[in-house]
Amino acid sequence: MTTAATRAAELRRQLERANHRYYVLDDPELPDAEYDRLFSELQKLEADHPELKTPDSPTQRVGGAPSPAFAPVRHRQPMLSLRKADDEAALQDFDRRVREVLLKGSVDYIAEPKLDGLAVSLIYQNGVFVQGATRGDGETGEDITANLRTIRSLPLRIQGEAPPLIEVRGEVYLPLAGFRKMVADAEARGEKPPVNPRNAAAGSLRQLESVITAKRPLAFYAYAVGVSEGWAAPLQHRDVLRQLRDWGFPVSELIEPVTGADGCQAYFERMGAKRASLPFDIDGVVFKLDDLAGREELGTVSREPRWAVAYKFAAEEAVTVLENVEFQIGRTGAVTPVARLKPVFVGGANVSNATLHNMDEVQRKDVRIGDTVVVRRAGDVIPEVKEVVLALRPADARIVSLPAACPVCGGQIAREEGEAIARCTNGLSCRAQLHGALIHFVSRKAIDIDGLGEKLLALVIDERGVATPADIYLKLNAENLAALERMGEKSAQNLVKAIDASRHTTFGRFLFALGIPVVGETTARDLAQHFGTLEALIAAAESDAKHAEARHRLRIEREAEEHRTEKKIRRSDAERAPAYPQLQAVPDVGETVAASIAHFLAEPRNRAVIDTLVAPVEAGGAGIHWPAPKAAAEGALTGKTFVITGTLPGMSREDASALIEANGGKVSGSVSAKTDYLLAGEAAGSKLAKAEKLGVPVLDLDGLRTLIAP
Repeated sequence: MTTAATRAAELRRQLERANHRYYVLDDPELPDAEYDRLFSELQKLEADHPELKTPDSPTQRVGGAPSPAFAPVRHRQPMLSLRKADDEAALQDFDRRVREVLLKGSVDYIAEPKLDGLAVSLIYQNGVFVQGATRGDGETGEDITANLRTIRSLPLRIQGEAPPLIEVRGEVYLPLAGFRKMVADAEARGEKPPVNPRNAAAGSLRQLESVITAKRPLAFYAYAVGVSEGWAAPLQHRDVLRQLRDWGFPVSELIEPVTGADGCQAYFERMGAKRASLPFDIDGVVFKLDDLAGREELGTVSREPRWAVAYKFAAEEAVTVLENVEFQIGRTGAVTPVARLKPVFVGGANVSNATLHNMDEVQRKDVRIGDTVVVRRAGDVIPEVKEVVLALRPADARIVSLPAACPVCGGQIAREEGEAIARCTNGLSCRAQLHGALIHFVSRKAIDIDGLGEKLLALVIDERGVATPADIYLKLNAENLAALERMGEKSAQNLVKAIDASRHTTFGRFLFALGIPVVGETTARDLAQHFGTLEALIAAAESDAKHAEARHRLRIEREAEEHRTEKKIRRSDAERAPAYPQLQAVPDVGETVAASIAHFLAEPRNRAVIDTLVAPVEAGGAGIHWPAPKAAAEGALTGKTFVITGTLPGMSREDASALIEANGGKVSGSVSAKTDYLLAGEAAGSKLAKAEKLGVPVLDLDGLRTLIAP
């Protein structure tokens, strides 16, 4: 008969293995329900037999009783800070000094991303985690052992043979997906959201109640070993990292060995290119001498090791003055407030304009003209006003107000209830909306008219009377195009050929080109695949619009009855059903997207343009057409749904989608529990993180080809 102690030990082993596979290896082996069952069984065993509860039990990750304060922890070996390199010259100077001391012509370094988190020290005795502390001032940190236990990627017991004592150092950080959820949850509760992932991680680790920390999606990466007893340290740092992996610690896959200053610079540039797509924040890279004996020889100075350097990315935030706020009109009429700034260098570029997103953001951040503001710019992302420095607000700072009339056409600005975005109501009668709509219509992934760029579109709007997408086909010809400024006869003929060629397209491209609000390229393709014909889509939209209106009336009637009787009335089945049942049957089309589609197709002016676009040339139309829908392909991928992310080597996403669909599969735009596979290339970002969280299998191109032809 199995004893309680034997069963508890077996459950701990199974759960720790499951945790390691899920959180460290990203290769889950237990379904969630089975993990929960085993966890509950262990909890009951430990409750019935308190003597079986151990400090490294998985049940101890859930948090404990509140602590009155954090006790100080004196580090057995100081946690040193790193010297900084601000440019390539400083990096080369660091490498030169290392080589001069070691009398070597070239040295090897270990390069690692500099996570923007909180450095911690972990003490293991006989393989069991017994104490964890913050870096503090480098000499003394805070005892946050209880909170660190809640981090599932942090091992509570070392795998395999462990030394009597070992100190593991690393970084606790908050993945961006978790940070965004914390921000959304805080805003939903009406609380002030965390400023950035690092602050959120630090605040989570310093919670006095570890049950609160346990609810935060913190993660951990190990990067070094401090003091040790009974462990023969290897000669190179790369072998230390290998040992940490063998012991079960998560170690970043982005860490690489590099040689010399040139190798360091190349790694720095690669990380800079990847930075925006990583699932966590990094603010630079760190280079450490690989040779551990060489580190001893180099030593430290001013509490900084001579053998390591932190090479920071260009500052992504800067402080400047907001001189004015202007309002831009987008292709859907959206009114966007834009900050005009006193020019400032940030994120590697001079910035004089920054987005304020919408008026809700302006009011939430209390942005005023004349304020000193913090501007953020990350890579190629549009600069934004992050926050106001209230302490520097001048007495004459002016409140920003939404204009009543469109600054372009003078049309009415309206903002529907519950909407964050205000819009110009003039539609394509507004030149800004027309210009934006035409730029989108002719773009490469839409109708694809090569040679018809932004400047030329502005000319044909003003000088050739182009007022709708259909007018591109009806009003432009070689003669009147050639007469435009800087438009020769040959260029005009080539453009007319491109316009003619665009008449033959696909249903998905056509739908995307229409510019239906919140309908992207993938959703347009999904709509085309689902309905097959324009007529079927329009019929579904019309039917759904009537259904949504009827459901809305039922809700109004129920709420009125509740108000009259002061009794809660259960929603009817009709109210609980999808508002737009036919449109919402399309993958990833929710109520908001369905409502946008139905509204767009119901608008008489839009329908008139659509009718003209698809009418035959001989009937006075533009003559846009596409092949009749084909029966769904059957193949090795039939019934499987894929999502594609990142840059695929040697293949475009469009070609990958075509390959999947040719073999019976479907391609969706977002990852969900219904996704069968994620096809991931280089620089995969949030979709990869979500797939890993949901346990969706991740493939590369070779894996896809193996599925198709085993």
